Amino acid sequence: MKRDYTVTDNRAAKRFEIHENGHIAFEDYELFDGGIAYLHTEVPPGLSGRGIASFLIKYILDDAAAKGLKVKPVCPFVRAYIEKHPEYRANTVPYP
Repeated sequence: MKRDYTVTDNRAAKRFEIHENGHIAFEDYELFDGGIAYLHTEVPPGLSGRGIASFLIKYILDDAAAKGLKVKPVCPFVRAYIEKHPEYRANTVPYP
């Protein structure tokens, strides 16, 4: 099972993408002053079960930290990932 994917920032669509086997997994985002809000994670059925969503979430959280951006985890999957990986909590802003 592949565990290393290439993530691209499709700025025109405001989403991070992984292209694999003719499918696209992605995370929609929106920038705000000093941060980035992660809005929606989607992995098509043809890519499910490969750990792609977790890989993508880790990548985007690390990317935000490297860029000095605060994270607003609007997406429930991103929030759940942060709950399981508390090292990312310090970089988040509250979201109800």
